[in-house]
Amino acid sequence: MKQLMLGNAAAARGLYEAGVAVVSSYPGTPSTEITEELAKYDEVYSEWAPNEKVAMEVAFGASLAGKRSFCGMKHVGLNVAADPLFTVSYTGVNGGMVIAVADDAGMHSSQNEQDSRHYARSAKLPMLEPSDSGEAYAFAKKAYEISEEFDCPVFLKMCTRVAHSQSIVEPGERVEAGAKPYEKNIAKYVMTPANAIRRHPHVEERMAKLAEYAETSPLNRVEEGRDHGTGIITSSTSYQYVKEVCGDRFPILKLGMVWPLPERKIRDFAASVDRLIVVEELDSFLETYVRELGLAVTGKELFPLLGEFSQNLVAEKLGVPVHTGKALDETIPPRPPAMCAGCPHRGLFYTLSKNKCTVLGDIGCYTLGAAAPLNAIEMTLCMGASVSSVHGYNKALGAESEHKTVAVIGDSTFMHSGMTGLANIAYNQSNSTVIILDNSITGMTGHQQNPTTGFNIKGDPAGKIDLEALCRAMGFSRVRVVDPYDLDACDRAVREELAADEPSVIISRRPCALLKYVRHNAPLRVNTDKCVCCKGCMKIGCPAVSFKDGKARVDETLCVGCGVCAQLCKFGALESTAKEG
Repeated sequence: MKQLMLGNAAAARGLYEAGVAVVSSYPGTPSTEITEELAKYDEVYSEWAPNEKVAMEVAFGASLAGKRSFCGMKHVGLNVAADPLFTVSYTGVNGGMVIAVADDAGMHSSQNEQDSRHYARSAKLPMLEPSDSGEAYAFAKKAYEISEEFDCPVFLKMCTRVAHSQSIVEPGERVEAGAKPYEKNIAKYVMTPANAIRRHPHVEERMAKLAEYAETSPLNRVEEGRDHGTGIITSSTSYQYVKEVCGDRFPILKLGMVWPLPERKIRDFAASVDRLIVVEELDSFLETYVRELGLAVTGKELFPLLGEFSQNLVAEKLGVPVHTGKALDETIPPRPPAMCAGCPHRGLFYTLSKNKCTVLGDIGCYTLGAAAPLNAIEMTLCMGASVSSVHGYNKALGAESEHKTVAVIGDSTFMHSGMTGLANIAYNQSNSTVIILDNSITGMTGHQQNPTTGFNIKGDPAGKIDLEALCRAMGFSRVRVVDPYDLDACDRAVREELAADEPSVIISRRPCALLKYVRHNAPLRVNTDKCVCCKGCMKIGCPAVSFKDGKARVDETLCVGCGVCAQLCKFGALESTAKEG
């Protein structure tokens, strides 16, 4: 039965029907839902791995054992997994292996606009790029066939708009792929230099065969148009925009396999039109290839290198009438992202800001500690970078910085790639203070479990990492836990650990306020007779607290009764509504 499906759900359904057996991923928007959907199928083993490198290695191990496997990640996660990626291109696979990577043009939830197509070319692996949910479903199934036919992993490249939009899918039934027998083959799977030298020719031969496959594959198709004065080469969401604004006006070469590319098909298409235009988001990947063929082509002269495209942008650049739309009568006020009411990180960030600490941050919802009025975080680079960077910062400046600089990192991010940085501090002995913001979940991507929570992807009990014991085992004698709702305790902990002449770890522990099992206190209310309009309560930037008619005001529908704002009020104006009972 046909149904509307989210792109990520459609990809998961295709993987499921193709007989995937083992799934290992790390959550990262916009890729997360692929694995969450796969975890709903009992026939499939699914897990959250500590990071993308581990996930890819788990998927490779399952493939080695002869089962079809999958790992998913966002574009920056592929950087983490690049080490095994480039070598598994040499070893090849046994059971089929699919790698989903989701790009984020427009940086809706990412720190850069990286174009993952370059990885396919560099690693010499095929990449399929669906343009809607139906193709995400079909391409996921096709990817396993290509993987096993050509003895290599296959990329399934998603993007925010395909991953998080819906279109029609007609799902079928699961077909168990069965296990291919594992056969010991040292020359194929042990990548010592001598063996790797012999495997490289296989990689080049495979790419030549894949390029030939691309010429006749239905993944790449020509759609005829009425006006051959212009021909368009495109893929992914750009194809959808072109179709919406142009219909069947221009011929289109729609590429579903974006690496390797079909040289003869491109040449033939170019010969059939007077002018060739490439429409693609982010880098000039397709355009560069076409230019390398010696063909005249227009691309980034018209279309930007930055951000997402839209129907209107594509229409404007192609000289097609642009839909003017309708303007709102009133300007919508901006709503910048903010930490939630009752967020456990807020009290800790207030303490760091009050003590004028230099704070090196990391990737997570706590990155919002950089926003006003806290303005606490001064650097965010990539997963785990806060811990490594604080060591380098302190080594560079010594005592000048050691007693006022901290690193902050979430529990999931610490498991992902913070532990090695902490080991470096212990080993090379900088007097650094690391604060682990333990909110008992992977918050930013939608409350996924991680190795510190004690539950697996299905919510069943699982192994749980003891952060205190781990830090002590890594060589830290100063490890303390604080409740970030207790501002005095946070202040003492920060001051004492920064004053110490040895490395230390502070674990700021309280569950995310949005977790379903967290029971909140009664909301607070302002006693307007006691409020003197000092605005001390506004210093924490809680969205539940505002000012109206010259007095503080608490939105009781948002307030979780954490009491942090009350600790800032010297006049006792913030009172619990529980007293009314």
